[in-house]
Amino acid sequence: MIGGSYMHFIRRMVSFRLSHPTLSGLWYAFFWMMIGALVLSLLLQSSVLEEDELKLYTYIVHGVSLLAGGLVSGKRAGQKGLYQGSITGLIYGILLLLISFLALDHSLGLGELALIFPALLLGAIGGVFGVNLNKK
Repeated sequence: MIGGSYMHFIRRMVSFRLSHPTLSGLWYAFFWMMIGALVLSLLLQSSVLEEDELKLYTYIVHGVSLLAGGLVSGKRAGQKGLYQGSITGLIYGILLLLISFLALDHSLGLGELALIFPALLLGAIGGVFGVNLNKK
């Protein structure tokens, strides 16, 4: 049984679990955003997707990511899904704006700041559905 306890030790050391609902929601939201960005990059590389269509699909990837993050956040919280999902969406939106401002040298205008509201809304919708996944 030495091999079994060794594997248990490795599994426990390598894996981690975010216990805070908002942090786990953000983790899953950014995870799905990265997967979506990879898929969009591959589609763009293979000439299946044109650069003109990229903006629409980028918004779709962010929307799905926000719904997934809010869903995980609400499910982990078990209650107050609207609140947990909204906070997840708000932080996600602020982090994207911050990254865009710092890394891509974009200016922050009213149009960019207005994108925080849909992020908050989609996170909240995901959070409401996430809380209701726990109930039977």
